[in-house]
Amino acid sequence: MVQFWQPQLSWQRLQHPTLGRQQPEIWICQLETGSNAVSGNKILKLRYTLELALQQKKAGVFTFGGAFSNHLAAVAEACQRLGLTSTAYVRTDKLDSNNPTLAYCAKRGMTLIALDRSSYRQRNDTDFLAQLQQRHPQLMAVPEGGSSLVGAAGIGDINFANTPAGTAGLVCCATASGGTLAGLITNPLMPVDTKVLGLSVVKDSSLPQRIMQLLPAQCSTRQWQLNGDFIGAGYARFDTELLNFCRDMAQQQVFVEPVYTGKALYALVQLVAQQKLSARRISFFHTGGLQGLQGLHYRKLITAADLALLSGSKAD
Repeated sequence: MVQFWQPQLSWQRLQHPTLGRQQPEIWICQLETGSNAVSGNKILKLRYTLELALQQKKAGVFTFGGAFSNHLAAVAEACQRLGLTSTAYVRTDKLDSNNPTLAYCAKRGMTLIALDRSSYRQRNDTDFLAQLQQRHPQLMAVPEGGSSLVGAAGIGDINFANTPAGTAGLVCCATASGGTLAGLITNPLMPVDTKVLGLSVVKDSSLPQRIMQLLPAQCSTRQWQLNGDFIGAGYARFDTELLNFCRDMAQQQVFVEPVYTGKALYALVQLVAQQKLSARRISFFHTGGLQGLQGLHYRKLITAADLALLSGSKAD
């Protein structure tokens, strides 16, 4: 297995005013890598993918992502560390060299190619991918978000139900491209009676179907569910209440951003407070995403004070 990082597993019990004594325990599980770019689920979804690229003696990979994509930042840094080249098709009409995420990628040697939104919608189309593969014969294609059968398999290397207080009856995570959720559903290390809940952060009617496509033909009968009740105004959009929640979490040394992990953790706290979850012990997988805070500040969606607070000591 590719060992370009040695992530350290850490657990923290969540304390929140809306959670009474009779409420379920919520344990936050994090993978510490020392890098905001390759953190959380990214290191797990890339480990077997990049190992495959090395085994097949590929020069590198090409992939897809938005202009502030956590996935692109992770691929750029991981490939640089492994001596692989990286190319990204970016969902944008024009590349912005001042964009902190794209600047981070470029600094790590990633070739960036602008792809307008109409063309970007074809990123999963077989014919479109075949054309790109002909253009990049020495590169291996990696889906958006690293969400593939190989990527999902990496999520199965850790027992996310094994909290310090005992086995969790429910494991949760933020869900956007579906790979992490699929990996949790098929995770062989977690008890089969541990349920899985994906907390969607995107308005995407095709997400349930894509999750099903990422499940192997032979997989466990684990019960799982996708909740899309807390997407709000849409992907990467958030209100003052959600931002205040992230600020409150930072005061507890739980550093989250309002696009992925913060939105999902807020949703979980609301579901628990509303007594809509029956599990007595819940594990929440912190899927990273802190590198995106720089982009939120760049777009003036958060202040410099928020950037410092929400990043905590984890800022690169």
